[in-house]
Amino acid sequence: MNYLFPLMAVLIWSFNTVVSKQAASSIHPAEIGFLRWLLAAALLSPFLLPGVVRNWRAIRPQVPRILTLGLLGMVIYQTLAYFAAGFTTATHMGIILCLSPLIVLAISVGVLGHPLTRGGAIGSVIALTGVIYVVTNGQPLILLEQGFNQGDLLMIIAAVSYALYNILLKRWNMAPKIPTLQLLYLQMLVAVIAQLPIYLMSEKTGINARNWGLVAYAGTMASIAAPLLWMMAVSRLGPSRSSIFFNLTPICTALFASLLLNEQLHAYHWIGGVLTIAGVVLAEKWITPLAPAARTQQRSKSRVSTRC
Repeated sequence: MNYLFPLMAVLIWSFNTVVSKQAASSIHPAEIGFLRWLLAAALLSPFLLPGVVRNWRAIRPQVPRILTLGLLGMVIYQTLAYFAAGFTTATHMGIILCLSPLIVLAISVGVLGHPLTRGGAIGSVIALTGVIYVVTNGQPLILLEQGFNQGDLLMIIAAVSYALYNILLKRWNMAPKIPTLQLLYLQMLVAVIAQLPIYLMSEKTGINARNWGLVAYAGTMASIAAPLLWMMAVSRLGPSRSSIFFNLTPICTALFASLLLNEQLHAYHWIGGVLTIAGVVLAEKWITPLAPAARTQQRSKSRVSTRC
């Protein structure tokens, strides 16, 4: 029964990628990006705002960090995903987003000095090969001539932003002082405030029969229900077992896109998707250090002496 929580969260997020693609032809990206978080914040305010006010003394010192998290996870990531949907397929978006765990790994190794594992090294190469195979429609050499599709490139930047969000969320660990629901709500408020100027300056489609359901789904299921289900999954199963389900995202997205958007699934989608998922799973599960412990310690000491 506990496994339904992460599975439902992944299904909601996967379907939301299809919603983003549908929104590209019925509402301006900046418009749905703003209205989504406005709706979510409005629905949660009666329940969470009083607690935020009472807990303000603990929240106030963390405001700069909350602003950073809100901008990375709610504004940059989500907004770029909506703009990307106008130039690429939902299937591509789902597979590219699967790179986020590997981007986290790359930043952790390259910037934070964490040791590189064998699974991380080999899995990264395999997953990146899979993504390249998909975005080039099974012809990787085209990348040398034409580069990335505009939508795919925007989605890669979005994945980097989401990876940074996850790294900082874990490193700052504000949970002891700020409950998880309050932290989620505060980030929503950041998104509303930050996107208001963009919304005011952008084109307005307005809510109509074609897009009201998309805004409603994004503002309720994807913004409230899925995060709550995921938090319940992590609390019941732990982050490691829950993260396994996240690897189902590209598969679920591809199936939804095929059924609802008539996106054709070709052999390169399956090959690239399998390579991407296999690479991510390998990086997560094969945690043997690439370098011997003694060599890793020596490098750490060398870094410390260099910084001094």
